[in-house]
Order: sequence, then C-alpha cells, then structure tokens
Amino acid sequence: MKTDAAPPDPAAGWADPLAGRRILVGISGSIAAVKLPLVVSALAKRGAEVRCVLTPSAERLVSPVALASLSRQPCHRDADQWSPREPRPLHIELAEWAELVLLAPLSATSLARWVQGLGDTLLASLLLATEAPVLAAAAMNTAMWASPGVVRNWADLQIFEQVLPLGPAEGLLACDRQGAGRMAEPELLLLALESLALWGPRRDWQGRRLLVTAGPTREWLDPARCLSNPSTGRMGVLLAQAARLRGAQVDLVHGPLALPPAWLEGLRCHPIDSGAELQERLRQLQPQADAIAMAAAVADHRRAAPLTDKLDKTSLAAVLQGGWQLVPDLLAELVARRPAGQRILGFAAQSGAVLPEARAKFARKGCDLLFANPIDRPGVGFASPTNEGWLLGPGGQELRLEPASKLALAHRLLTALGALLPG
Repeated sequence: MKTDAAPPDPAAGWADPLAGRRILVGISGSIAAVKLPLVVSALAKRGAEVRCVLTPSAERLVSPVALASLSRQPCHRDADQWSPREPRPLHIELAEWAELVLLAPLSATSLARWVQGLGDTLLASLLLATEAPVLAAAAMNTAMWASPGVVRNWADLQIFEQVLPLGPAEGLLACDRQGAGRMAEPELLLLALESLALWGPRRDWQGRRLLVTAGPTREWLDPARCLSNPSTGRMGVLLAQAARLRGAQVDLVHGPLALPPAWLEGLRCHPIDSGAELQERLRQLQPQADAIAMAAAVADHRRAAPLTDKLDKTSLAAVLQGGWQLVPDLLAELVARRPAGQRILGFAAQSGAVLPEARAKFARKGCDLLFANPIDRPGVGFASPTNEGWLLGPGGQELRLEPASKLALAHRLLTALGALLPG
C-alpha cells in the first residue's frame, strides 16, 4: 500500500496545456466576432502559436490588422487562398499546421457550409481538410438559432467526432433580442479550449447526469459576521464544466463563488448560502443523479439560533463561547440514501500528513471515491489554480495525483468516477 510522500514542488510537474500549441482561430460573420481579439490576445500571452482566418463577412466586423498584431502572425482572408506567394494550397497548409481549431463565432452560414461539405471559402475548405480537434462556438439571432434549418444542421454537427460543439448562451443579444444565441464569453472559450487540449472532443459522459457541489457555505452569527472558509469554488465548478464538455447534464449547487461568471454558462445552477440550504437542495436533486461530486467546502459548525441584530464587539467574545452545533454530515447522508447504481465522489481538505486521515475518512464516509488534498502547502488547495492529492477508491486503491491544474485534475477525477458507473 502506498504511503504519504514528501510534498513535491507545486510549481513543477504541470504546465499550461495551451502553451506552445498551434491554435488556428476561425472567425465567421457574427457580431460576436468583436470579442475574438480578446481571445487571440489571451492565447498569445499564454504562449500559444496563433493564426487567424477571417470570412469576408467577419472582415467587416473585426480588423485583420488587429488580429495579426495580437497574434504576431499574418491574418488570412479569402483573397489569400490562391496567392502566388503560397507554395501549397493555403487551406491545406493551415489545416495540417493546426493542433487545435477554435471556430468562434460559428454563424448560421458557416455552420451550413460545414455540415453540407461545402468548400467555397478559405475557412470552409480548411474545416473540411483539418483532422485537428475543433471547438465550435455558435452565435446568432434567437429566431435564427431556433429555425428548422439551423436546428437540423446543429444536430448533424453533433456526430462529427473531432468536434466539440459549444451551444450559445441565453442573454441580451446585439439585435436587442433576449434569448438564446449569445456566443460563449471569452473566459469560457479559453476554458473549453484548454479542456479540448487536455481531453479532446470525446463525450464519454453523454447521457449521464452529474450533481456537483462547489464553493463555501456560510453560517451566520449575526447580520455582519459568519463562519466560512477561503474556498473560491474553482475545483467544483471546473469539475462541473469538464463534465458538461464531456456530454453530461450537470446540476451545480454552489455557495458564494469568486470566479468568472462565464464559467457557469451551460450549467444548471442552484445557488445556496448555508449548510441547511445545501442539505435541502441535495435532497431534491439526488434522486435524478447518476453520480455526485461533493466538492463544496461545508462549514462544520452553525449557530443554533443566529442573532437578528449586529452584536457590539464588546459582547462578541461572550457570545462565541456557546450556542454552536455541528452541521450534519451531508456526504454521509448522501451515501445512506443513495439509489442503486449511484456513485459518489467525496472531497477532503487536509493539513499535515494527508493520507492517514484520508484513509480513516474514506472508511468512515462510505463513498465510492475520496479525493484528499493538502491545504497547508504553497500553490495548491484553496483559491489556487493548481491542486494535488490522493484519490482513494475501491479495493484499497490509493492513487497519487501529482500537482496539476484543477481542470486537469477534474478530468482525471471524472474518468475515475465514470469508470464506476454501471453500463
């Protein structure tokens, strides 16, 4: 059986999955194209090699000069496709050069060309020729998105094995319409592209329903003070988004978050504040879930009777001496009432020697998997983009997970959890 090892350097052993990658950004004619310079700039800052391709309609919305300047590479247009300066057909050169393709925004016209196999533009031709994974983020007017032709074409795109389709979000559109059609925000595009680099376009959670908890809970002493913890919710939210990108339907029950709001797009979100609210929402949602990931950092104690008026600081010490009670063990409750076939992943934030306490907690809780991570080592744990720890599972399994981005860890945890699901 493995034993707890000396902590590795959290700055080593992991790298940005987009750094050094050859990423082709295809931009088609939707007003959402104005957001793409932000994405191109962010990719270049992360060390990716970026090239851009514009359709004729997109040229009218975003400057090729700006994209070339931000990417430090030429920006390609239809007029360049058969240039005498190119020794090979440009669409083939670009298609073979790319390791990843970001197609954003994907307009109704470009979608139709793609699924029907048309190659009458530079972008359309290279999409037919590339064998690289493609992240396709749709954007268009709400009525256009709901039209029968677009619905059919979008359904056809789902069977493209190399494609990760990212449907539009709800919101206020540039045409003043309120509804579905808004392209995913740049922060989510970057997250989804990173997921594509880590896991590819496989959708092995298709048809599954995952329930995830994330973030801290707060137990109020009075209207101005509460007992909580420094959790930002990053681990749980990234687990939820990774599952969604792998095809799952995801319910996310979360406390107060300190994350980009765009990371919540596409998830069924259920905001809560206290442990009691989390407990009630779990009772409602558990029966429909195939699997549960309890990543929330639940406060351990709560006031038997929270005060309705703010305490004077001179009387605070006396009040803190009593009146507290334990918050119920929500993970143990889930395990006790779970239906047949449901699998549960628990989380344990530990200090000191992680593994011995994790073993005891795993035996006590009765969940299928337990991920135990240190919170007293620099660069990992609460409010950090990286994490590490131990994954405990059936039959005495104890797997050391080396320092990595929380998104990379999320994919590893999902793979382990998915392997336990029946069927």
